[in-house]
Amino acid sequence: MENRVVITGMGIWSCLGQTLEDVRQALYDGKSGIIFSQERKDMGYRSGLCTHVPMPDLKKKISRTQRQFMPEEAMYAYAATEQALQNAGLDQDYIDSHEVGIIYGNDSAAESTMNALDRFREFKDTSACGSGAIFQSMNSTITMNLACLFRLRGINLTSSAACASSSLAIGNAYLLIKNGLSDCIITGGAQENNPYVVASFDGIQAFSTREDDPSKACRPFDKNRDGLVPGGGAATVILESYEHAVRRGAPILAEIVGWGFSGNGDHISTPNVAGPARSLELAVKNGNINPADIGYVNAHATSTHAGDGREAMAIKQIFGDYAVPVTSTKSQTGHEMWAAGAAECIYSMLMMKGGFIAGNLNFEEPDEETACVNVIPETIETHFDMFLSNSFGFGGTNSTLIVKNID
Repeated sequence: MENRVVITGMGIWSCLGQTLEDVRQALYDGKSGIIFSQERKDMGYRSGLCTHVPMPDLKKKISRTQRQFMPEEAMYAYAATEQALQNAGLDQDYIDSHEVGIIYGNDSAAESTMNALDRFREFKDTSACGSGAIFQSMNSTITMNLACLFRLRGINLTSSAACASSSLAIGNAYLLIKNGLSDCIITGGAQENNPYVVASFDGIQAFSTREDDPSKACRPFDKNRDGLVPGGGAATVILESYEHAVRRGAPILAEIVGWGFSGNGDHISTPNVAGPARSLELAVKNGNINPADIGYVNAHATSTHAGDGREAMAIKQIFGDYAVPVTSTKSQTGHEMWAAGAAECIYSMLMMKGGFIAGNLNFEEPDEETACVNVIPETIETHFDMFLSNSFGFGGTNSTLIVKNID
């Protein structure tokens, strides 16, 4: 018998806020976390647009020795995970006496790698890299650090799949629990927010250059969109089997009822329609879901012409004549990349629990491709009990989650 898989805790470290309540209010108010960075312009960036994500102060929580193993993104992830564990009522005593795993999305450790190699080149001595460099510079830095800090003895795995990394992390955790291979998994994703990680993105002219008004720069689905805005942070959700959650008296927030995934099998950076449509189709099919029961779609839409248009057509292909409400929370947060899928799952959860859909900022006019979907431009108060969240990434990797409310 397959297990039901439920969400029992959430934690967020975002440009919109560092608590669930602050983020919920920011979503409702239509707050933008996008800023202009003169530092990036001075460094040679074509676009100085980005987001501000404060560094958590972990000095009283983690020893200096342990912190030397942690790059920026691992610190974000620790802060989000600490929140999520508290939200789920999972304390260290419980973790110590049970098998809890971690599957977390991450696909870079750019700044820490650069810093270590710069020291090596400067001093012509490998020891100059520092004793923590290897642990900071590996893609698995988050899972190795969090597994040690929280003493996790279950699965320990990093999901690296570009901007679908954290959605696929959640999906894989869901699959393990559904099939009885684990009872409880910490999952989510993190993205470093320093200038070095996305310099090459800027170099291929992927970013918006609407610098005169940063809050209007990210325009998913809008006819005049001109590129994405890079962001960062971390988001963690706690997944458990329904029976396990009930047994320990956990707060059951929602249930993952469908997961779909696909590869485009096409261009490395230019998306198509067939791949994303297949991901949505499988999520609906695998969950035995009627698309008309889905009350909201949090689109991947990053504010690029090709990506938004083709996703809109994929959504239309699956939902047909049903005008499901669609927004992209990236209009407020920019693109949180490796963290995006997990963060957008939490944003959607906060909307579902709060009885509203946050408006798609800066949506003024669709183009001929995006006109086929029902984009909500301003926050509306509405009830829905099920949402679908898309995450697509370079290399043609796609992931779609469907989540159902539990009161």
